[in-house]
Amino acid sequence: MENESITYAIRGAIYDVYSTLGPGLLEVVYEKALKIELETKGFIVKEQGNIIVN
Repeated sequence: MENESITYAIRGAIYDVYSTLGPGLLEVVYEKALKIELETKGFIVKEQGNIIVN
C-alpha cells in the first residue's frame, strides 16, 4: 500500500468510529474501537507503548 492510500484508510476508519460512537466518550473507548476497526480492515495494530523521555 502506498502512504496516501494507507492514510486514506486510517482516516476513513477514524471517521467510521466517530460516526458510530459519537462525541463524549473517554479517549480509551475511541482508541480500542479504532484498533478493532483498523484490524478489520487488515492492518496490524500495536496499542500504545512506553517511550523514554529525557
